[in-house]
Amino acid sequence: MKKIILSIVIFIVICVGVFIKVYAGAQEPLKTAEEKAVTLAKEKVELNSVEDFHIYHGTETVHVLEGKNKKGENIIVWIPEKSKKVMWDKRKNGISKEDAVQRLLEEKNPQKIISVRLGMENNIPLWEIYYRSENNLINYYYVHFKTGEWLKKIENL
Repeated sequence: MKKIILSIVIFIVICVGVFIKVYAGAQEPLKTAEEKAVTLAKEKVELNSVEDFHIYHGTETVHVLEGKNKKGENIIVWIPEKSKKVMWDKRKNGISKEDAVQRLLEEKNPQKIISVRLGMENNIPLWEIYYRSENNLINYYYVHFKTGEWLKKIENL
C-alpha cells in the first residue's frame, strides 16, 4: 500500500513539474517581446514605468504599452512589430475604455462583452471591443482612440 501511495505522489510531482516547465516555456516569447518593447519605448519616449503590456493582432502585430512618463502622466505606446516605429500619446488625449464601450452600446445590443483593448491598424490607434451577440456569435467593433468614431466592425462569426 505504501508503494502505491508513493508511486502516486511521485507521478503527481512529475506531472506538476512538467506542467510548470511547459507553462514557463510558453510564456518566454511574451516576456521577450515585452522586454524589447519596453527598451525601445524608453529610448524614444519618456516612459518611466510600465503598468500593462499586450500584443494586438490585427492587420499587423502591434505591441501596446500603458504606463507613466516622467511627469507622472498616463501614456500609451504603440509599436508595430515590423516597422518598430514608436507611436505614443497621453491617455487623456483619447477616449476612455468606458466611452468606447458606450459607443458600441449606442449602436449594438451585445449579449456579453468579452474584452476591450487598445490596438492599432494602418497607424490609427484604436479600441478593439470583442463581444458576443445573440445566438452566441462573435463580433469585433473598432473605435478610433482619439475621436471615438466607429472605424470598422466584423460581425457574426
